[in-house]
Amino acid sequence: MTAVDKNGTVTKQNDVSKKEEIDSGKEAVAAAYSKLMEAKEHFKHAAEAAGMDWKQDAEGQLMKGKAKAEELCDQANSYLHDKPLATLGLAFAAGFLVSQLMSKK
Repeated sequence: MTAVDKNGTVTKQNDVSKKEEIDSGKEAVAAAYSKLMEAKEHFKHAAEAAGMDWKQDAEGQLMKGKAKAEELCDQANSYLHDKPLATLGLAFAAGFLVSQLMSKK
């Protein structure tokens, strides 16, 4: 093949040098692709590790919430047993209030 350079002179490009350039380009693309896949795996593992941390944190908060709910339930049960008349009065007042709010006048 022949090509014209900037000065207007005709130069012949070797098929061998073109092939070397193409091979070099292919190698560069393959290396870049390999690095990209490596980075993808790294980010994937990092995201999984972060997800595990969040999951553990969420499970910890759930356990704390369950413990607090059980504690409050126990306190409410002990109050019911200790003061049944006060509990009955509160239930009556709450029922009366709800009925007044729900009734149409």
